[in-house]
Amino acid sequence: MSLRMANFVFGSGMVIASALTIKHFFDANYPDSIWAGSFCDISAFFNCENPAFSSLAAIGGVPIGYFGVFVGALVSLGALFPSASFERSNKTIALFNIWGVVALLVYSLAMGSLCLLCAGYYIFAALSFYLFWRHGIDRSAGGFMSRWLRPSPKHLATYGVVMLVGAYGVALYHDARRDAQSGGAVARVVEEYFGLPQVKAPSIISPYMAKQSTERFEDAPIRIIEYGDLLCSDCVFLHEQLQRLEPEFEGKINVAFQFFPLDARCNQVVEKDKHPGACDLSYMTAYDIGKFRQLHDEIFANFELAKDPAWRSDFAKRHGLEAALSDSATIKQVQRIINTGAEYEKTSEEYAHGIRSTPTMILNGRMVIGTFPDAQLRAIFRALLAEQEEGRGRRFLENWVEG
Repeated sequence: MSLRMANFVFGSGMVIASALTIKHFFDANYPDSIWAGSFCDISAFFNCENPAFSSLAAIGGVPIGYFGVFVGALVSLGALFPSASFERSNKTIALFNIWGVVALLVYSLAMGSLCLLCAGYYIFAALSFYLFWRHGIDRSAGGFMSRWLRPSPKHLATYGVVMLVGAYGVALYHDARRDAQSGGAVARVVEEYFGLPQVKAPSIISPYMAKQSTERFEDAPIRIIEYGDLLCSDCVFLHEQLQRLEPEFEGKINVAFQFFPLDARCNQVVEKDKHPGACDLSYMTAYDIGKFRQLHDEIFANFELAKDPAWRSDFAKRHGLEAALSDSATIKQVQRIINTGAEYEKTSEEYAHGIRSTPTMILNGRMVIGTFPDAQLRAIFRALLAEQEEGRGRRFLENWVEG
């Protein structure tokens, strides 16, 4: 394969990987249905959800993948239509691009997760940079500036105009997708929720309440049995989401935290070993029911630190929980709660039981796997309250504007 063809392939790889990250960004943040938005959740580390929800996922409303598409397209075009000025400009961009790749990689590692789609872009970007470094124009020039920083001003000006125009269009599309969450998509999700079959409550409803509005769990108008894992990033997202929605639904929500750590040491219901240490955190938080919510909230507030065994050991000492890890009553209680996950019929041929990932909610008798945006969960909550206030059940779903 010629060097020019190789760079075309690497540039195309950057375009494809970036386009897929853009698609996933929109699917995760603005799903069109109750089932959309989940992808690339291989393990706690190889997980595309964290990057999609991170503060760097979009800049000024433009998904960061857009800039990867643009750089990849320039590399491919430079390989197809070679010229000295084009190559010098692309070489300069490749230098800044690889610096950005390194910065994003460090940021991902600091978050404790890596998106495989992003990793694909990083690999293609690194390979393209290598070609510019080893075989590109001016590689024998005397100084750093001569080798790397001799772009064509005309090319840079053209790139800048095209990139800004395209970014403006992407930002408008982003705004449209966000606005759609308060319109058709929200109504569709509410309708899908009420179309789900009713499922039974587990034989044991956890007495460990993450949120409690009434003394009896079943007396709250919004009742969530959350199969959760204290080292699950999506469970943190749900926790923070409920914190944001709580003022609007004050006194109306009960959340029973149904321990379901994806840690093979204590969970035999599902064959996953994604979150080592989650069993220990379950035992610690279950040891004293009166402290559960305080401990639950502290772990989620220090989520990245909680993955470290040293932090967990210090956490146990600070709260006097060392005995929890060997207390037979606590271990049996957590195990009984975990085992209720086997009471639900399979929802996927890949897994033996319906409870297979976290968070999974039994929300007023219907199963919801995963999370979705605030606007959609808020709409479901409002519909549940409206249903109960009617006293006769939900009769129809209305979403129209009089012309």
